[in-house]
Amino acid sequence: MSLPTSPQAAPMRSVDEHLADILGTVRALAPLELELERTLGTTLAEEVTSPVPLPPFDNSAMDGYAVRAAEVETAPVTLPVVDDVAAGDGRLHALGPGMAMRIMTGAPLPAGADAVVPVEWTDGGTARVAIGRPVPKGNAVRLAGEDVRAGDVVLPAGAPIGPAQLGILAGVGRRRVLVRPRPRVVVISTGAELAEPGTPLAPGQIWESNSYTLIAAVRQAGGEGYRAGIVGDDAAGFMEQLDAQLVRADVVITSGGVSMGAYEPVKEALAPLGTVRFEKVAMQPGMPQGFGVVGEDQVPIFALPGNPVSSFVSFMLFVRPALRKMQGLPAGPAPTVTAVTTAPLRSPAGKRSYLRGTLTGQGGVTPVRRQGSHQLAALAEANALIVVPEDVTELPEGATVEVIPL
Repeated sequence: MSLPTSPQAAPMRSVDEHLADILGTVRALAPLELELERTLGTTLAEEVTSPVPLPPFDNSAMDGYAVRAAEVETAPVTLPVVDDVAAGDGRLHALGPGMAMRIMTGAPLPAGADAVVPVEWTDGGTARVAIGRPVPKGNAVRLAGEDVRAGDVVLPAGAPIGPAQLGILAGVGRRRVLVRPRPRVVVISTGAELAEPGTPLAPGQIWESNSYTLIAAVRQAGGEGYRAGIVGDDAAGFMEQLDAQLVRADVVITSGGVSMGAYEPVKEALAPLGTVRFEKVAMQPGMPQGFGVVGEDQVPIFALPGNPVSSFVSFMLFVRPALRKMQGLPAGPAPTVTAVTTAPLRSPAGKRSYLRGTLTGQGGVTPVRRQGSHQLAALAEANALIVVPEDVTELPEGATVEVIPL
């Protein structure tokens, strides 16, 4: 009598395969025209050119006196001061031979003048000015168009908008601009054992931390993060919360409820939909992963494991690249640097390990002492993930490794 054979376990997928599926699914967000004040952290979706030269006219770079440079070559000299030119002065000024005009920073350079003498090189006179040293032609003068010519591209499509980019957009007269917005990301934590921070702990409970970590990571990655609160180990309750959140989400992240045991509400609720795939990825920490789309708008959903370190590492490897693609930015595997490990490393065969470590200023990386996927305090000590490939189980001290800076 032959014994029945158990079904063969599905092979684990590689980190690269899982990421490729994710990046093949998510799409860049549709562009929106926004007021300039709302564009910080977005990605430009149009090419922006300047309609005018910048500066638009020759102007003074400092407070001083507009002169003809040739007339102060023999300084010290004294010249009559025939007028004042202030910033924003719209009058036409012309400087005659043998004269000077008092001028302020940003004021238009008078016709006939070709240099500005800084006030510090003079006696500061208002009727006559004693100039103590000569200046070359063009001294302290900002020429029209020396920064940007009319028609020049000042920002290409795809440029992330930070403070400097906001400045040039305003500088070329834009009040509104077409951008890809920051992705709106809702985070839902699951688990009957979870309690809100600041509340008393009942027996068997822990304070919920994953959503705070993930929301911070979302915002650091350029998204808008929304914490949806805690859902217990109830699939129906989870679906009710998910449906309520989809109206404000470009992405949903869940934490917990995706492993192989009982009371896994995320997997129980989403697996029957057929649009979310749950699988084992050959990595440590973070082996159980889920990804797919939900709702009429096909919103991407990341079902991350519940252990704090697993959840965070999964975000860095999979969610962050997806958010970059949604923002219209180059997306791919997390960038790495090389470093030399200051201690031996161990890793399970067949899995790519992401060990928490601390980069030093001398090109070294030191693994933290506690590597458990539940050890959030150890993660807080780290500033890098040390990557150990699937086919490597041991590395000696002094080995060169790839490192993902956090």
